[in-house]
Amino acid sequence: MSMPSVCAVRLLPWSQPLAAFATAALLGAAWCAIAVPAAAQPFPARPIRIVVPYPPGGAVDAVGRMLAQRLQENFGQTVLVDNRAGASGTIGSEFVARAPADGHTLLVNASIHVINPHVLKSVPFDALRDFTPVTLIARGPLLFVINPALPARTVREFIALAKRQPGAMTFATSSLGSAGHLAEEQFRLQSATALTIVPYKGSGPALADVIGGHVMAMIDPVLSALPHVQSGRLRALAVTSGKRLAILPDLPTVAESGLPGFEFYSWYGMWGPPAMPKEATQVLQAASARALRQGDFSERLGAQGFEPVGSSSADFAQFLQQESALYSRIVKQAKIVVD
Repeated sequence: MSMPSVCAVRLLPWSQPLAAFATAALLGAAWCAIAVPAAAQPFPARPIRIVVPYPPGGAVDAVGRMLAQRLQENFGQTVLVDNRAGASGTIGSEFVARAPADGHTLLVNASIHVINPHVLKSVPFDALRDFTPVTLIARGPLLFVINPALPARTVREFIALAKRQPGAMTFATSSLGSAGHLAEEQFRLQSATALTIVPYKGSGPALADVIGGHVMAMIDPVLSALPHVQSGRLRALAVTSGKRLAILPDLPTVAESGLPGFEFYSWYGMWGPPAMPKEATQVLQAASARALRQGDFSERLGAQGFEPVGSSSADFAQFLQQESALYSRIVKQAKIVVD
């Protein structure tokens, strides 16, 4: 029930006892004192908590902390990062799904938030229905990298090698169900090659084994793979975006390299609990978009191969539906099941 913008105290007839009149007046004044400030209180009314469902130090944590700092500056209100790691990000995500829907508890996560329901046997929430989409923060492609000893300098040459030795060509992936894993499955399906995908616990050990020659190739985010390309320890064959990266203008896309239509991204988004007030959602989206336009934030994302977006809630919701459909198709075709 909405509160009236103006409080009125109803005067009792003069025949009523004076004490009753005084009591009514005092109660009415007290109601005004409480109701008007509460109704007029702007968002955010108190500190905001951004839940990052991974340990400190990773890529999602870095984006969450950069955004938290900018929102704190824009709001003049404390914005805290709460790392709640575990179960492929589902523990922290479930915490947000069950939080009060007032806009003061938020989730910052990567594309795996929408991938998980398609690859995990049990997820304690619906990634599309149990959250309020706030904004797509940024998205970026992945790099297709190989061990430099491999005699391939293009994607076409890599595919030719894989077809000459079915099952012998190995791909590392940072984890089952990650964006890199699904990109590798899409590559395997579209190139019609019998590739063996080897899961690891994180990009670090996976990339180390590609560098060491224990596995031959990997598709992983620019943030983790590019430093090894720049040092010469890995060779980049292509990027998974629809167009070339500004920071790697000479590197072709996978689509340019013999697999037309191939396109895959990793991305970061912000969500709130379900049924979050429209006003809070709009304020958070606008403040996030403003933060993403600030030079240093935009530059840091760009250096990692990510494009700042800051989409509307409606556009983000549509994007999530499209990405979920893509992941579902890949998972079913590749017959991926993760315990």
